[in-house]
Amino acid sequence: MNKKKQLRYPKMETEIENGSSGTSRIHFTKDVKNAIDKVLKTDDPMDSPDFNTVDYINQLFPNEQSLVSIDETIQRMQCEVSLIDDNIRSVVRGQTNTGQDGQIALTEAQKVITTLYAHIIDVKTRAEKTEEMVKEITRDIKQLDCAKRNLTSAITTLNHLHMLVGGIESLNKLIEKRLYGEILNPLQAITEVNQHFKQYSDIDEIKNLSQNVDKIQVTLATQITDDFKDAFLPKSSTSANAGNKQRLGLNQLADACKVISVLDTKVKKELLKWFIAQQLEEYVQLFHENQDIAWLDKIDKRYAWLKRHLLDFEDKFGSVFPLDWEVSERITVEFCRLTREQLSQIMAKRSNEIDVRLLLFAINKTQAFEQLLSKRFTGVTLGAETPAALITSSALKVLPESGLSDQSTASTTIGIFHDQIGICFKAHLGIYIKSIDRNLTELMEKFVEMAKAPLKVSEVKTTVYPSSADLFVFYKKCMVQCNQLSNDQPMYELALVFKKYLREYASKVLEFSTPKLLTTTASIGKSMSLLTRDMQNLSTAAGQVFHNFLKEGETQRFQREDLIQICCVLTTAEYCLETVQQLEDKLKEKVAVAYVNKIDMSEEKDVFHRIISNCIQLLVQDLESGCEPSLQSMSKVQWQSISNVGDQSPFISTICTNFKQTVPIIRDNLATSRKYFTQFCHKFVNAFIPKFINVLYKCKLTHSDGSNNVLGCEQLLLDTHSLKTALLDLPSIGSSVNRKAPTSYTKVVVKDMTRAEMIIKVVMTPVQPPSHFTQQVLKLLPDVTIAEYQKILDMKAVKRVDQLQLIDLFKHTASHVAVVGGLSDVTAPSEDGATPLQGNLNDSANLDADPLISNEANSSGELNMVTQSSTGDIIGGNTNPAAASTSTPKRAFIFSVGSFTGSADKNVDGSSNNGSDRGRIRKLESLLKKRLP
Repeated sequence: MNKKKQLRYPKMETEIENGSSGTSRIHFTKDVKNAIDKVLKTDDPMDSPDFNTVDYINQLFPNEQSLVSIDETIQRMQCEVSLIDDNIRSVVRGQTNTGQDGQIALTEAQKVITTLYAHIIDVKTRAEKTEEMVKEITRDIKQLDCAKRNLTSAITTLNHLHMLVGGIESLNKLIEKRLYGEILNPLQAITEVNQHFKQYSDIDEIKNLSQNVDKIQVTLATQITDDFKDAFLPKSSTSANAGNKQRLGLNQLADACKVISVLDTKVKKELLKWFIAQQLEEYVQLFHENQDIAWLDKIDKRYAWLKRHLLDFEDKFGSVFPLDWEVSERITVEFCRLTREQLSQIMAKRSNEIDVRLLLFAINKTQAFEQLLSKRFTGVTLGAETPAALITSSALKVLPESGLSDQSTASTTIGIFHDQIGICFKAHLGIYIKSIDRNLTELMEKFVEMAKAPLKVSEVKTTVYPSSADLFVFYKKCMVQCNQLSNDQPMYELALVFKKYLREYASKVLEFSTPKLLTTTASIGKSMSLLTRDMQNLSTAAGQVFHNFLKEGETQRFQREDLIQICCVLTTAEYCLETVQQLEDKLKEKVAVAYVNKIDMSEEKDVFHRIISNCIQLLVQDLESGCEPSLQSMSKVQWQSISNVGDQSPFISTICTNFKQTVPIIRDNLATSRKYFTQFCHKFVNAFIPKFINVLYKCKLTHSDGSNNVLGCEQLLLDTHSLKTALLDLPSIGSSVNRKAPTSYTKVVVKDMTRAEMIIKVVMTPVQPPSHFTQQVLKLLPDVTIAEYQKILDMKAVKRVDQLQLIDLFKHTASHVAVVGGLSDVTAPSEDGATPLQGNLNDSANLDADPLISNEANSSGELNMVTQSSTGDIIGGNTNPAAASTSTPKRAFIFSVGSFTGSADKNVDGSSNNGSDRGRIRKLESLLKKRLP
């Protein structure tokens, strides 16, 4: 601490606060604190910025016994304080000498600065004189350089003027002779020179020359355009206008194209527009909407025409146009535009003639043609940023014959020409969605017929219905195919169709296939219909109805085939549930961004969740139904007359037999759905054990004289333990592999069956004396209710008058147990109503928690320590059990500097030392505050 105060840091930002006591506290900035920590590394807790005197005192004196060394601690602290004071005085004295040295150093620094300033002024003066001298020397040289530049510019301008005048005359002669090969170079030169004279346009002679250059360019554009029209128009149409004018050859036309490249870009654009329209004129007439060949069934002939025409064009005129003109690609782009418009018009007029096969045929041919164009051309005329960049996606080849997708996926390339023509079909894709709807309707009818057929257990190879896999395979094909057609509105509509038939499959196939037990009303109705239908043989019908009424009391069970079918429905619903989630994710991945949030299949997943829960409930009900006769037999046993204890009772054996017959079937058929088998076991024990306990309350275990039949209780306890063992082994019963049951399941069985055993043990306890009986009930059944307590009294055949007294005693005792927070050594109230408390009120479980320690300094400077009463803690304060908290068994005490009470204020000999201890602690606290204010 003393070393910190001797350090001096430059630009140290501090904040001084004046407290109410007049003392000042310095707050260092974060950077200063970090610098101090780097220089002075210490483990002393007093050097910590968040040092707390209360915590430090508690650390020095954790208990009463540690107060013995308080005098030594105070002496050590006084020594440290004295040492710090000495260091502070040394630092203060050293600051006086430091101030004098600093004044001397400042005076010397001022003298050096004055000398340096004088040197700088001298250097600046000399530099200005040198600059003036250099300017005088170089003045003549600058004049010569300026004259040279002017002379060079004049000579260059005269040469350009000579080239411009001579070039205009020569170009006019070459244009008249149509020598385009010789025109190219002079035209380029004159165009560049003319740009040089733009700055002299105010001179009349220069202005006239520029106008002549513009006239030459216009003349060339008109003349070359006419030559192209003469060369490519049919002879019959040009003979009347041209007269004896001779057509240009291909080489001359190629030279003319090069000249066009030098002229304005509008000339090239207009020429190409005319030429492409002339090339596609035959296509427009041939595939007019009035022609039969223009319909969708012959759409491939359109694409075949372009292929032939491009081959013929490139063979004849490929050498005429420069490569950078991309004439073939421009013809193709215009062909796609015309085709798209023609198909849109003709489909709008004949929309009632379009069926799904025709539509898919046209789309298939169009997509194949677009892929071919993407491979052939670069797409530069379409404005593609990277002409060679292709978008690869996984698509399926469309089969026009079936309207479905091929099962084998192929990696196809969707390039820059994608949807150049095919976009016209998207307005009619509703036909495709309706076709998918019809196909799914037929497929669902097929699945329903398959569901109506009886399940052949011997032929079942999987517990999942094959129809579910067929449904999702069809979904996948449709999704991939629709993504190839469009991923906008049609894909969203397809998702709605998927949702519709998922619900239909759940209701018409899965729910329909789930076996159901006939209710009593349905059974009576069936019997009455039999009686009214078979009036001719009245005696036979009446006998059958009477037999059915007798069977009403029997428990209805599923057959083995029904259990297997329920498991198949469950596993199929689980498969559908998992696949629906994957389907939803894939649809959101494929569909356009605008429809992602609209695709939601949570309702369909809830349907399959409900089917799974229903199947589990049916299995639980069936297993419960198998136990009903045994539970009825249990309630009818004369437990009060049992004279010896033997093996488990027959009803337990019957329950175990029911388990062995039913559970292996369910487990084997839910082998792929282990979590739902575990859920089935959970639900069964949660429903069966309470039912068993309710039957247990009906058992009479008391003799006619009011005494317990110990042998009957022991036999019932043995049976309950046997049932507990059987339930623990339920998940693996009848299995060759002894798999350990889940921990959660084991906890439920142990907890609930232990409660049943405790009920029997309570019944075995004599009612007299009542206080002991009540205490035993609360010990064995801590959470027992009044209703359950009354049922226990009924099992013991206690009279109603005596029950009222026992219930009052139970309420009174339970309330006292709740107050003291424990059960051990708590005796019931005596006859006069007093409730003595014996022994320790906290059991061993109350000592398992870690001590809870909280410290706080109050406004008067006193130190409070709150700790839990446990082994090793300071025990003091009020020892009255009534002060203990009723909400938790943990007890605390307050150890205050200002007021000690209880054993903390007394020495070993019993004498009080309140004043001395309190004074020592306050002295220690003041030392700590003095060291770190």
